[in-house]
Amino acid sequence: MVEKLKKMARGDWGSSGKCSYKRTTVALCSINIVVALYVLYSIYTSLCIRSFGDARTSAFRYMSVQNRRREESTEIRKALEPTDLIKLAAKLQKKIKGEEGLVMLPQNLKVNMMDEILTQLRHLNASANTTEQRKAVEAWRLQKLKEAKQLLQGKILNSTILPEDAGIVVQVLSSSLANFQEVIGLWIPDEIINREHDDKPEGEEEFEKEILPGMQLPPECHAELHTDYNGIAVRWGLTHPKDSAYECCMACLDQAKRAKPGENKCNIWVYCPLENGCYSPDMYQHKNQECWLKFSETPKLNFKDRYSDSYRQAHPNAPEIVPWVSGVVSI
Repeated sequence: MVEKLKKMARGDWGSSGKCSYKRTTVALCSINIVVALYVLYSIYTSLCIRSFGDARTSAFRYMSVQNRRREESTEIRKALEPTDLIKLAAKLQKKIKGEEGLVMLPQNLKVNMMDEILTQLRHLNASANTTEQRKAVEAWRLQKLKEAKQLLQGKILNSTILPEDAGIVVQVLSSSLANFQEVIGLWIPDEIINREHDDKPEGEEEFEKEILPGMQLPPECHAELHTDYNGIAVRWGLTHPKDSAYECCMACLDQAKRAKPGENKCNIWVYCPLENGCYSPDMYQHKNQECWLKFSETPKLNFKDRYSDSYRQAHPNAPEIVPWVSGVVSI
């Protein structure tokens, strides 16, 4: 009996027992390990799934922010693009390509063409405007193009174009008038028509008060703007310049005082105040500061204020307004 208890204490149940104490302990430990591993696996799996979900959400948010910032940067870049500079560069490039396509003429041929064109323009009226000048150049271009083509076909013409130059002449003249002018260096400006707007109130004096250079004229000079008096020349104005109308008047008064008996005394002074000179119907060119000293028993006007329309028709070079300043003094 005692022996049997000892065996049971040692865990020996005998061959008839289905499982021993050791086996039971091993089984329980194995089950615990499996359960522990399963629990750990479950915890790890849940953590991984949560981390992956957070990562996807974070990545989505990051991509949205990046897309928005990319769109904003694109808009800013487009707004900062120098569009005007790009357009200007495109125009310059187009112009350079056009210039590269221009045919270069030999210098002697270019000079001959310019001489013929200038001769053609000299045949126009002096009053011809730029439109008429362009038409004359265009007519010359078409005529010379026709002659050059006939020379290429072997026809003998009395032309200023040499047969060996006919090919390059055809190339140059076949382009537009603007390109042709650029090749030969001819520039005809656009016509500018200036019209004076008359906004002067009704009843105002026609001429504004003008300020003559130099000292103010005293009352005894009786100065009259835009006036030219007739008379016998006491002092020739072409060789008698004065710095101002005041000095011209003083010269007249001085001459009258110093005149010898029997000499004509100055009682009319006529002065040219314009820098470009003053018009007169005689053959001389009257310059600025001319001072004419004249005498007349009964002073009479040559011109006053404006030249008449009939006078200007007979004298095309006459200006509209009389440029001289005159005065009749007492002696």
